[in-house]
Amino acid sequence: MSHAFSPDILKSTLRAPAASSTAVAAMNPWSMVPPLGNLDAYISAVNRLPMLTLEQEQEFSKKLKEHNDLDAAGKLVLSHLRLVVSISRKYLGYGLPHGDLIQEGNIGLMKAVKRFDPEQNVRLVSYAMHWIKAEIHEYILKNWRMVKVATTKAQRKLFFNLRSMKQGYKDDADAATHRDTLTESQIDAMAKTLNVKREEVIEMEQRMSGGDVLLDPSPGDDGEDAFGPIAYLADSAQEPTALMESRQHDSLTTHGLSTALQELDPRARRIVEERWLNVNDDGSGGMTLHDLAAEYKVSAERIRQIEVAAMKKMKKVLASYA
Repeated sequence: MSHAFSPDILKSTLRAPAASSTAVAAMNPWSMVPPLGNLDAYISAVNRLPMLTLEQEQEFSKKLKEHNDLDAAGKLVLSHLRLVVSISRKYLGYGLPHGDLIQEGNIGLMKAVKRFDPEQNVRLVSYAMHWIKAEIHEYILKNWRMVKVATTKAQRKLFFNLRSMKQGYKDDADAATHRDTLTESQIDAMAKTLNVKREEVIEMEQRMSGGDVLLDPSPGDDGEDAFGPIAYLADSAQEPTALMESRQHDSLTTHGLSTALQELDPRARRIVEERWLNVNDDGSGGMTLHDLAAEYKVSAERIRQIEVAAMKKMKKVLASYA
């Protein structure tokens, strides 16, 4: 959870600027509200808290504004906690904990109380509603997905309206013709209603329909390694061990091989080259034992013996490059 709802948070949220250092003795009406860990008890408790009359609301708001009275602020917050609970229920469809949504809404409520002006002839409930929703919206956008799905104003508008409008289209259609994606006419209607581009509607629908993928998933219950993007995102060629192996291979195939061949007599060197180095990937090229035997007028077995002796001598030279 991102914030703890307590008198301390209320004080820090409602604290006046440094120029005004009015000391206020805070009472403890918060004992009436259980912690959010016991959600059912919390909701039951806040729904039993008394609502303020217009006169009480005006009185406490003026005390807070004129005298930085945190006791008055606490009474304003406590009487509107039920509003946060009510608003937060509308966002349960995003799969986030109800307690977290309430906490974020409470922060928005405290911000609203701090900025509320009783002279504007507006009830706190109407003013606070916008701050509560804004705080919950921000929390959902930050936590609904690892990767942000809405950053611009138009994307945020789509994020919080697309699901409900899409469900409305499904409810209007015949059950047999339900489909998961929007039709072209629905996309156009949604874009017109929300005053956004149709391309933005399509993009947001694709973002919200896509699921999160673990970058490096843990092994399954059967012990088998689970496949994840990390398997093909990692560049194994740049790992230290791979780089060392690559350098050793380059050294062996250039300096090492050249030096080892120089240690052989001309006949042995040619046998090795024709038997191993001049052979193409498809198997063509090079010479067989019998071809070389015919050229040097010896038996194929003798060519094989020369080849084995030459390979042993080369192996000793190449060992210094390993």
